[in-house]
Amino acid sequence: MKKISILVPCYNEVDNVYPMSKTISQIMETKLSQYDYEILFIDNCSTDGTREVLEKICQESKKVKAIFNVTNFGQFNSPFYGMCQTSGDCTISMCCDFQDPPELIPRFVEEWEKGHKIVSGIKTSSKESRFIYFLRTMYYKLMRYFSDIKMIEHFTGFGLYDKTFISLLKELDDPIPFVRGIVAEYGSGFNLIEVCYEQPKRRAGKTHNNFLSLYDAAMLSITSYTKMGLRIATLLGFICSAVSLVIAFVYLILKLCNWDSFEAGFAPMILGIFVLGSLQLFFIGLLGEYILNINTRVIHRPLVVEEKRLNFEEEAVNDETK
Repeated sequence: MKKISILVPCYNEVDNVYPMSKTISQIMETKLSQYDYEILFIDNCSTDGTREVLEKICQESKKVKAIFNVTNFGQFNSPFYGMCQTSGDCTISMCCDFQDPPELIPRFVEEWEKGHKIVSGIKTSSKESRFIYFLRTMYYKLMRYFSDIKMIEHFTGFGLYDKTFISLLKELDDPIPFVRGIVAEYGSGFNLIEVCYEQPKRRAGKTHNNFLSLYDAAMLSITSYTKMGLRIATLLGFICSAVSLVIAFVYLILKLCNWDSFEAGFAPMILGIFVLGSLQLFFIGLLGEYILNINTRVIHRPLVVEEKRLNFEEEAVNDETK
């Protein structure tokens, strides 16, 4: 009997973890009863009572497992680590807020059985903020233009991954993994297929996405999968330097010729200093993002440090008997 793993990363989702567990279990037992399954919640150090609910759920069902992180390891490390801890023939990764519709699980499995080892859920529209959706669209188009990798638009990581792809993730040994970029880079070799859906509203609670989290996601993808940022900095620096030299040369000639009608004063110089200074600061900051990316990879801290696991005892016993 094939086994399907459903990974659900969560952070402060006290109102959603229990309904999510019940919804997935019902789908698996009614529509996919021919498969064995496990539901793995990986909690990123919630503080709202989510962990207490997860402990109760794990006591009620051995099909549900949980990993508690010692601290919040971010929106990328925790799901990536959780995917690497699953034991199924395939793994379905989905958010806990119901914005990744659980109803798509049977469709994902159907495409997987047809031979598609990666099934990516693609948002065609969203019932959430239109402005945020527009910004995401612009971001994806920018990434597709600048990146050597053909990024998948409106793909958040929601989808199904065959165990062969999960094995690849384990081999990458990447301290700051970006699953969306990894899927875009290697997806064609795993017969990737896209399944479109409309993103519903969050079932309960407040979104944890803010400007800083969105900025972090954007910078991780830019510094990991593009070279254009640094090349644009170099090109603009060259152009600005050339223009500045020409202006300085013209200004010097006019002064030497003692052209009485020429009274430009200090305005061009001041404007030039501000323009060049702002460009320098911007690209120094961009260069700093690349250096930060390199620094994080060199330090190579663990993806996640676990506080404890729930309902993994059976696997441990099986490993000892082998």
